[in-house]
Amino acid sequence: MEKLMIEATKSSPSICFDPKANFLEIKGESYPENSATFYKPLFAMLDLYLSSAPLRDETFEVNLEIVYFNSISSKILMNFFEALDGAAENGKKIVVNWRYHEENDTALECGEEFMEGISAVAFNLVMIDMVK
Repeated sequence: MEKLMIEATKSSPSICFDPKANFLEIKGESYPENSATFYKPLFAMLDLYLSSAPLRDETFEVNLEIVYFNSISSKILMNFFEALDGAAENGKKIVVNWRYHEENDTALECGEEFMEGISAVAFNLVMIDMVK
């Protein structure tokens, strides 16, 4: 599988999915006009990746830094976490790092809610210190 790179726009996040490196990063705001269409290439590739040979010895690292997302993107994220959790229940080692800016309490609360909905994925809440 080749790397998937999608540049961020005003309403959609950047996506970097490198299956060979077992790494996925989604970063930015998520309120695209058609969320299902925007995320379709990612989910197609993720389904293929998660259904491939077991990666029991390698950890799939997922870094999410979504500053803002709408309700449709929230549903897509729930489906995303369910897919990850299902794969983890089947033996995939998966770590999610939910990165949030220290002043963004909403992002922290959303991360906590997503974390409650999964059981087999290692889910870390990672505060980003904005002081340089």
